[in-house]
Amino acid sequence: MSLLLWPDGTPNALGEGAEDKPTLVPYLAQTAEPAAAVIVCPGGGYARRADHEGEPVALWLNSLGISAFVIHYRVAPYKHPNPLLDAQRAIRTVRSRAGEWNVDKSRVGILGFSAGGHLASSAGTHYDHGRPDADDPIEREGCRPDLLILCYPVISFGPYAHAGSRQNLLGEDAEQALVDEMSSENRVTEQTPPAFLWHTADDASVPVENSLLFASALGRNKVPYELHVFESGRHGLGLAAEQPGVRAWPELCADWLKRQGF
Repeated sequence: MSLLLWPDGTPNALGEGAEDKPTLVPYLAQTAEPAAAVIVCPGGGYARRADHEGEPVALWLNSLGISAFVIHYRVAPYKHPNPLLDAQRAIRTVRSRAGEWNVDKSRVGILGFSAGGHLASSAGTHYDHGRPDADDPIEREGCRPDLLILCYPVISFGPYAHAGSRQNLLGEDAEQALVDEMSSENRVTEQTPPAFLWHTADDASVPVENSLLFASALGRNKVPYELHVFESGRHGLGLAAEQPGVRAWPELCADWLKRQGF
């Protein structure tokens, strides 16, 4: 089942094709009590969305008793703010339909890989609490996630930027003010949600400094976080089932989620 995020028309749509209509795919946990929920943002450099970072991750979350929602957010030629609008809309949608989906609207997190990690960190550092007077009931819901899970994330568009993600999201000649604003380490405050991060030290695509910068900003703002840097691996590992050492991350994250009340 795939749901249109914007059934009445996508803002800033460039056309009428499938890529112009972002969707949300629910994977609902079968629980008696309302379940926690996590939005899953696959990576792909803001050019595509990697399948192995979508459904397999949703099914892993289901195994923990957590409902998952894979978001097919807009990618190039769409630029900022469109992917972020889609992620915010996904969070609002899950909260708006919490009763129907047996979800606890006070436990809605977001998880992302690589550029999807940038999107998740952006959702955690650019949010509002909804518009109570909105005609659309979905827009009345807040879009602040309750926690972040960032897997080898793109964070910064400064010296450690992933050039492809930066160009696809911001364009060739982005103004410095926009570059700074969309470097998530610059947006952390005491209200930023708790975060779990992991990276490999030798990631050749997205330098580990991205996770280190975000973790450092969280620490300065006294936001709880857990960071795991594995000695070696490669970029784009997903659940990393075949990768010695790194394959521990889902279990470490499951323990952390439990401690967060998820």
